[in-house]
Amino acid sequence: MVKSAFAMERNDNVLLSVTEQCDNVAGTACPSEDAEHFEGVNFSVSAVLPAAGCGERMGVPTPKQFCDILTRPLISYTMQAFEKAQWIKDIVVVVARENTDFMKSVVCKYGHQRITLVEGGSTRHRSIFLGLKAFTETQSCLPSLSKPKVVIIHDAVRPFVEEDLLSRVAIAAHKSGAAGAIRPLVSTVIAASLSGFLDHSLERARYRASEMPQAFLFDIIYEAYLCCSDSDFEYGTECLHLAQQYCNSSAKLIEGPSDLWKVTYKRDLYAAESLFKEMLTEQVWIFAGTGHHTSYLGNLLQDAMQATVKTIKVVSTGIHGNLCLKDVLSVPCYNFVCIATNSSSMQEVKWLTMSVVTANISTLYPVVVVTVHLDDNLGRTAGANIKEDPGGFRHLAKELKPKNVLLYGLLIQGLKGSAQMQESVAEASVIINALIKERSPALTGQLLVA
Repeated sequence: MVKSAFAMERNDNVLLSVTEQCDNVAGTACPSEDAEHFEGVNFSVSAVLPAAGCGERMGVPTPKQFCDILTRPLISYTMQAFEKAQWIKDIVVVVARENTDFMKSVVCKYGHQRITLVEGGSTRHRSIFLGLKAFTETQSCLPSLSKPKVVIIHDAVRPFVEEDLLSRVAIAAHKSGAAGAIRPLVSTVIAASLSGFLDHSLERARYRASEMPQAFLFDIIYEAYLCCSDSDFEYGTECLHLAQQYCNSSAKLIEGPSDLWKVTYKRDLYAAESLFKEMLTEQVWIFAGTGHHTSYLGNLLQDAMQATVKTIKVVSTGIHGNLCLKDVLSVPCYNFVCIATNSSSMQEVKWLTMSVVTANISTLYPVVVVTVHLDDNLGRTAGANIKEDPGGFRHLAKELKPKNVLLYGLLIQGLKGSAQMQESVAEASVIINALIKERSPALTGQLLVA
């Protein structure tokens, strides 16, 4: 179950107006009470994700944290990254009042867990402070939140954050009071004179770019915000500086990976989508059936695709056979190739796609299913079913598309062992790689020929 709370700021108080429970749609696991601590994190940790900004630099009417990537809002990916760290007990997401209903629907639709939604303020620092207050102020309609030993602060528009880095900044903050991720400067920083000329430049090797996540002993960062001036709240952006200025807590700096970048401009959305697509192509299941021709074809496809796909698993059995599909789907995979064996092959495809939908795998990411049909030019055409009833195939693809399952057809020609088949398989592997990489809804229901 997901608990979410919505707050509004009135006279500097946080008043909670709605508490709602949502069923676990996407199947995100909750941490057990006795879950083991992650690599040295033996203290309580929670997180605050400020997401109340309007994203003016993006140049689009939708705030950037709610822009879709592969049909899912960007902020959902960031929440998912934090949910993977099951040692993080509570995740407070701070959103603008006008976006609370939409955010509530995101939490419910994608089955997010351990999320508390709090209404934000007019600036970044005001929003973070309101997020921190959720751990200290008791409200009748607020889900019970206990004050953590360490709190992690992270931008909602930085979805590429790994659990290892989260644990490193949390452990460093537990020891030093504050910690934050940094990256080397890419460009030299210069200062301009009032007349618009170069005044001086900084020695790039001595400076670093401050990134997220940042972590703090909760009492330190909360005390720092209590001491903030109106100018700090209005113009400040750096949490580490507040901890140093008001609590004399010098932050430990942690070198972070290159993918800590922040989605800021419209072009960043395309870059983020490309990275997510790349991650989704790492594993492919090939259902080759039990026939000699189809098993042979499955092995040929595996050999042809292994240069571009990290993990390819070939199953020489029907989907209704000895294979336990539940075991296959226990570790989510988003790419399936089904080699047609007979006229009942489409029933197996329907069974596979139904199982994918039932397991909620397609809730978080689009799933690609490619049905491969073999035409040996001797009348033994496993593709006859799809060629004789293209409308039925397209109808199935149309039904699956709203469920985020992308169904494509592919015809391979040639006799077993022939040069024509070898060439067709090579072309087929290129087509399949393109389909799973691009994940284009426009091509669903189409029968492609290799």
